[in-house]
Amino acid sequence: MIYNRTDQGNFTFFEGIEKLPHGAYGIISDRKFRIKKWYMLEKELREPFKSPYEFYETFRQSIKFRLRSDVPVGLCLSGGLDSSSIVSVLLKDFNKSDLNTFSAVYEKSDRADESDFINEYRSDLENMYYTKPTAESLMTDLTEFIECHSEPVATLGPYAQFKVMQLAKEHVKVTLDGQGADEELAGYHYFFGAFFKELLTKCKFASLSSEIMAYLRKYQSLLAIGYLGLYASPPFLKNYLSKISHNFVTDEFYQTEKKDSDVRLNLYNPKNLNESLLQHFEYKLEHLLKWGDHNSMWHSIESRVPFLDHNIVERVLCLSPERIINKATTKVILREAMKGTLPERIRIRKDKLGFETPWGKWFRIQKFKELILEILESKSLKERGYLNQEKCLRVYQLHLNGKVNNAKEIWKWINLELWFRNMIDFKHIGIIARGYIT
Repeated sequence: MIYNRTDQGNFTFFEGIEKLPHGAYGIISDRKFRIKKWYMLEKELREPFKSPYEFYETFRQSIKFRLRSDVPVGLCLSGGLDSSSIVSVLLKDFNKSDLNTFSAVYEKSDRADESDFINEYRSDLENMYYTKPTAESLMTDLTEFIECHSEPVATLGPYAQFKVMQLAKEHVKVTLDGQGADEELAGYHYFFGAFFKELLTKCKFASLSSEIMAYLRKYQSLLAIGYLGLYASPPFLKNYLSKISHNFVTDEFYQTEKKDSDVRLNLYNPKNLNESLLQHFEYKLEHLLKWGDHNSMWHSIESRVPFLDHNIVERVLCLSPERIINKATTKVILREAMKGTLPERIRIRKDKLGFETPWGKWFRIQKFKELILEILESKSLKERGYLNQEKCLRVYQLHLNGKVNNAKEIWKWINLELWFRNMIDFKHIGIIARGYIT
């Protein structure tokens, strides 16, 4: 709830049910159950790529391997660097002009719309398909979406992927996806914080100053500076900052559960960029893969992820920092490897959206306003003891007034409560005449 993370350990949202750790399998023998670890990423790291060409060849082989299929193969195309790189390799090296691609698009005025980048391939691909998620479609799909995932999800991004898979089901049985590149090649702003901390601790002050200035010019944001401050803070300050920035959680719940959380230790305390990347593979990537699996398998699709081939991961995570971030540009080795293959407009783009949704606008329309207020004012939400009802209502009112965009937090509140009603209270969710869910 506070850190937007799930699946750091073996616990689930269901009492008495645990999951196997990643890289492990279970053995049942003599009425006993044992867990055996068969793969530990940290122990499998090996020599980094020597050049962008070497990276490209390994990437190409990974894609080739995942084309093996007795049924049609498609690709989830978001318009970003990662999925576009896969498409470009398929076109250049495998002549896949008949490739089926599936994309989520929105109104041109919506920040989440990536159609301009997606349509870079209109002249190259014969079969491009689009879905347009809306507030109305989410309202219709909400019951099914919550059941699909069986546990709360921290963001509404997976809903866009849910709709893409729903579309893909009509045409293919296997899809390729760009998942994993952000975690191995520093695709999020918080990785800048780890990079800056590494330069600071190594006393590379000139490089640090240069990188910070480049970041400020390119992104016009102080977000990475904030992450540097967080990563460099002592533990007690990390605790304080995390609590005051998410004060919608009740004090009782926070004090009870904070001792069991390992997020601050394993995600917000990296020594350097490489350690931060490794931590995200171990403690963050899993929930993204789980959400992707739920979305694809719900629609009877096998999703394959070329960037997560072990031959790539085990070498990328050993790259020197400047091969990953340089002059405020992320994914350096991928961008260099794709020069001349990927459309230049996509290769050099600095922003990253992926499968996003315009949820800020959605949560202001009348039907969602009725739904959200019913949830936030409900007796059940208050009695669960997780959320401060009054603070949540104040935050939502600020959102309705257009003063801030609190969609990320609002989604977590309504998703959690609706999950409880559907999966724990057994009050099956359904759309009723008034237009919201009860």
